[in-house]
Amino acid sequence: MSSGFRSMHPTVAIVYYAGLVLFAALLFHPVYLMTELIGVLGLLLLQGQGKTLLRGLPFYLLMAGSVAVLNPFFSHRGSNILFYFMDQPVTLEAILYGLMMMLVLLTILIVFVSYNYTVTTDKFMYLFSSVAPKSALLTLMSLRFVPLFQRRLRQITEIQRTRGIDTSKGSVRKRMKDGMTLLKVLLTWSLEEALQTADSMKARGYGVSKRSSYANYKMDRQDIFVLVMLVVSGLIPLLGWLQGYGTMQIYPRLKPLEYTWQEAVVYASFCLFVLIPSGLEGKEKWIWRSSQRTGYPSAIPMKPGTRFMSSRSR
Repeated sequence: MSSGFRSMHPTVAIVYYAGLVLFAALLFHPVYLMTELIGVLGLLLLQGQGKTLLRGLPFYLLMAGSVAVLNPFFSHRGSNILFYFMDQPVTLEAILYGLMMMLVLLTILIVFVSYNYTVTTDKFMYLFSSVAPKSALLTLMSLRFVPLFQRRLRQITEIQRTRGIDTSKGSVRKRMKDGMTLLKVLLTWSLEEALQTADSMKARGYGVSKRSSYANYKMDRQDIFVLVMLVVSGLIPLLGWLQGYGTMQIYPRLKPLEYTWQEAVVYASFCLFVLIPSGLEGKEKWIWRSSQRTGYPSAIPMKPGTRFMSSRSR
């Protein structure tokens, strides 16, 4: 049974995560980016997704860190030259810009980790199947192929290793040849299943009539209240960005950060937008712990954040 922010109406979740991605791309400011990153990390921990985050964290840090390391050696813009590398200047602005881009990329990756947990495939289809059914289905199938290919490649590698086909041993030529063999098996398997899936969808009458949804999500008063709070608190930083707030100028010359009362209002509204889901999760956990201390309900075993059956989970 879903609970906390995950039990909210899909529209609420889509607005929240769309706002996070938009702010990560627009608000080029270290304080805003760090706030968003910490807020999403806190939400994942409150949702019990710490182990999932730790499994993918090395890959996320490697991708984001590579941007910070490589940018100073490829971009030579800036007026503050720190040293020369292979007769090319390495500037302070290029290093800071690389660090900022690392924060942007890391924040977006962590946001999508939380998105994948909160917005299930059924919720995504519920929102977009009526507007663009083919595009929604194609998007979900494309996203599904990434983990599916990884899982199948591991299976193929383990099986082919018994035949002596191993990309971790032998000369470079042998490894390349074995890698192409594994790739050929993977593509053949995937194409064959794609044909079977297409035949199955055609036999079941896909596209003949309007698609129905498995779940019927209904927006209650709490959903409406949270949605209004997200829209209002999200519009203020967006309007502030249009006025020049929430940004940091690095190129061509680094400018110091300035804090005014207008900036404080924009940042406070941004914090409210980011922390609303964490507040909902914290409220659910507090209610659960309070019920455990008082012994209510004593006859029903409850997990952290579990609610009674509501219209969302029917």
